[in-house]
Amino acid sequence: MRRYGKHTDEDDIRSRPNRKGNRPRTHTRPKHEDAAEGLVLTVDRGRLTCLVEDRIVMAMKARELGRKAAIVGDRVALVGDMSGKKDTLARIVRIEERTSVLRRTADDDDPYERVVVANADQLAIVTALADPEPRPRLIDRCLVAAFDGGLTPLLVMTKSDLAPPDELLELYGALDIPYVVTSREGLENGAAADLVREHLDGKITAFVGHSGVGKTTLVNTLVPEERRRVTGHVNAVTGRGRHTTTSALALPLSSANGGWVVDTPGVRSFGLAHIDPSRVINAFPDLVPGTEGCPRACGHDEPDCALDAWVADGHADPARLYSLRRLLSTRERKEGD
Repeated sequence: MRRYGKHTDEDDIRSRPNRKGNRPRTHTRPKHEDAAEGLVLTVDRGRLTCLVEDRIVMAMKARELGRKAAIVGDRVALVGDMSGKKDTLARIVRIEERTSVLRRTADDDDPYERVVVANADQLAIVTALADPEPRPRLIDRCLVAAFDGGLTPLLVMTKSDLAPPDELLELYGALDIPYVVTSREGLENGAAADLVREHLDGKITAFVGHSGVGKTTLVNTLVPEERRRVTGHVNAVTGRGRHTTTSALALPLSSANGGWVVDTPGVRSFGLAHIDPSRVINAFPDLVPGTEGCPRACGHDEPDCALDAWVADGHADPARLYSLRRLLSTRERKEGD
């Protein structure tokens, strides 16, 4: 049944009125070409502390980003009030592409991955040589996460006045990981900070370790004033007292080429449910050519793995293959084993 005559135009068409009295929604979003560039320093209850030029600016995520979340280390684009004054708030409208990502899950059976830090160059794995005892399985898991996320690992061993580092150095020697050995006396007189700072110059470094190993104490020694400046601003805005032990915090490093340190909360476990084992092999460039003869979807710990013959022919150090397989098998082992 024809509702209208032969000669209809737009005036003849009935349109449903907009009951809300506003313009219809559109899928076209502004490009925000004049947005300012910023760096996310910390995240606290939906509020993001960002560095815009030399100012600390509080911001929130724009609705148009949907479920995409900004994390510490993200380079973002902001619009709105960027004066940095108290009770002002900007909006994050864009998150730039990440160069690296440090991720973990609560445990190996948890499908939900947590992104800890973005765009870091290296991961400083802090472990005490005693009090508490070293946890090699946790170190292995952090190494796997670093290799998978594109970060270069750095092993920082503390409390050498209580136990020697020889055993750990022997365990990880084949991996050629740079390392630093510090003592309690070194933390007190600043010598330990100087040793670590040599590896941080011009880089973004995330620090990870379980409680009691001296991680936050070391970070405080590296950047004594910056933590107070950033956290003081956060507390003034939120009115609450969440401290840096419960959320990651990026702090600028005063060195010749600059750099950043990211203090992360102490971890009790480091789940690897999200890890693709095929990406871990890329951290062993001397073994990669030997995988050309591997069967499809080889886990590199199987009877017909081509790496065994590759190493037997003298193309690589057997200790390197052992270290690779130890790291790949860490998902099947509990951290306390």
